[in-house]
Amino acid sequence: MEHERILGEPGQRVLLMGNEAIARGAIESSVKVATGYPGTPSSEVLMTLMPISSKIGMYAEWAVNEKVAFEIGLGAAFAGIRALVTMKAPGLNVASDSVVSSAYTGVNGGLVLLVADDPGPHTTQTEQDSRWYAKLIKIPMIEPSSPQEAKDYIKKSYALSEKTQLPVMFRTTTRVNHTVGDVVLGEIEVIERTPSFEFNPKRYIRASMQWNMDRHKWLLKQLELVKDIAVKELGFNKVEGDGEYCIITSGVSYNYVLESIERLNVREKVKIIKLELTFPIPSNFILENIRGCKQILVVEELDPYLEENVRSLLQKHGINIKVWGKEEAGIPEVGELNPAVVAEALRRFLGLSEDSSNLMRKHVNSKILIPSRPPPLCPGCPHRGSYFSLIRAIRRNGLRKQDVPVMGDIGCYALSLEPPLEAIWTEHAMGASIGLALGLKIAGYSKPVVATIGDSTFFHAGLPALVEAVNKNIDVLVLILDNVSVAMTGHQSTPEFMVTESGRKVKPVMIEDVVRGIGVENVWIVDPYDLRETTKVLQEALKKPGVKVVIARRECSLQAMRKGIRYTPPIIDYNKCTNCMACIRSLGCTALTIRDGKVAIIEELCNGCNMCVQVCPFNAIIPRDNPLAKPR
Repeated sequence: MEHERILGEPGQRVLLMGNEAIARGAIESSVKVATGYPGTPSSEVLMTLMPISSKIGMYAEWAVNEKVAFEIGLGAAFAGIRALVTMKAPGLNVASDSVVSSAYTGVNGGLVLLVADDPGPHTTQTEQDSRWYAKLIKIPMIEPSSPQEAKDYIKKSYALSEKTQLPVMFRTTTRVNHTVGDVVLGEIEVIERTPSFEFNPKRYIRASMQWNMDRHKWLLKQLELVKDIAVKELGFNKVEGDGEYCIITSGVSYNYVLESIERLNVREKVKIIKLELTFPIPSNFILENIRGCKQILVVEELDPYLEENVRSLLQKHGINIKVWGKEEAGIPEVGELNPAVVAEALRRFLGLSEDSSNLMRKHVNSKILIPSRPPPLCPGCPHRGSYFSLIRAIRRNGLRKQDVPVMGDIGCYALSLEPPLEAIWTEHAMGASIGLALGLKIAGYSKPVVATIGDSTFFHAGLPALVEAVNKNIDVLVLILDNVSVAMTGHQSTPEFMVTESGRKVKPVMIEDVVRGIGVENVWIVDPYDLRETTKVLQEALKKPGVKVVIARRECSLQAMRKGIRYTPPIIDYNKCTNCMACIRSLGCTALTIRDGKVAIIEELCNGCNMCVQVCPFNAIIPRDNPLAKPR
């Protein structure tokens, strides 16, 4: 198996992605419970552990959302068992209620919370800087800068967690999660513990305000302990060089600093203070190592988190050293950093000529222009059929497309924002489509309102809003786009699966059973490849008052093709084809193209869904072997 290479012998050098290295770190730390919710760039940690989990005696499964995942991990840690919980940055927003309280209860077994931020952003709705959460929650935060550190620091994080009885936030960014590098494997700890849980109301119950104050005092004492243990015992934080120009940095930004000073040939001038424990800020470590510094440059992505802490520390101790932060050094708060940006900041900081950073820019090719290419829905994507049918149903009911708000949600179906569909009006947060639709109707919007939501997103955060709709009998249509997986993040399992990626047999929870169980009376299940029937059902649903749910169920075309489910592409009868382009203009399928001035089908891409067959007004596209979709 591909993932078994992370089970190699200690001392072996293995090429690993950062997320795979984190998975190896969990194995080396004798983690027994690993859970989370899929979200790029964090997904591969659990995807690596799940296929081998039974072999190594680990429970590794996706949870229905991040809050549930964290509570599973916390419960295991209450019992003295080491646990790992993974999520992307917005997932911490979902889990935050439980995470904040966990600082007061503390843990017995080590608990590491992996939070993957996405500067750029590459795949995330916000450029969230989750470092502020550690300060809010008051739990230790560790930041690695490479796959090797990602593995090694996971082990140190479990030691820190158990020595302080606190959950540890392990904050990564995309360039650490997805960077591939040589990783030297370490010893695998063997920790055998019998789960136990003591009755201790003052610690575990938050109903008493006095108890809460007592635990808050305990937490503050533990944070002071963190600084000593992390720095003196576990060796977090490093200093390189002894120049009088000091650079304070952390995480992946450290790599950009290192490359820039080498290219600018200024190593003898600078001292790098690399922070790996970034909450609580290691005040004594910083104060000891800025002695003799003429000026300080803070290099970090996104918010001026370290910068604010450094400025505050210097002011508190009456130290008059000039700090170069975002504004002074010209380091942006938006997007990722890169060596060229950091080199320019260093040039200003060190007073070098402009020629120095110009050479750096040429070296990293920072001026190469790459054409923009918006991501399309895949050929044969069932969501294309769902949205096409919805738009057609709206129009056939005598309404204009611009009169019926379609509230979108998080998932690959959000790509329906692109032409020619341009279907969704909003994409806000996981599960928000239904709640936003309710708000429009409650506010008095007179025309129909539609919420579209994916299967995993529905289970994740859509259920409460649908309960609200049923309870208040609000006139809304919910179109659940069920492609039978968490497709956008790598086709992970949902509660509808019978067997998970770990091989565990589970009881499927079907969406229609849940929907009917909470009281929705008008429920339809359609195949989005059948445009005629799907349109007909949506027309009916749009007219009915009250809560309506249409489940458009068809497996993701990519997943289906991997299983060998693929139909023969249709053919074009050029004697009938008028080159009207209706197929391309209405569907936007990337398997349709123009060749020699005529519409053509790229057979290598086409999965034979036959949606184009159904939209051709002249019956010029002829199906071959797919019985599910016939010409109009």
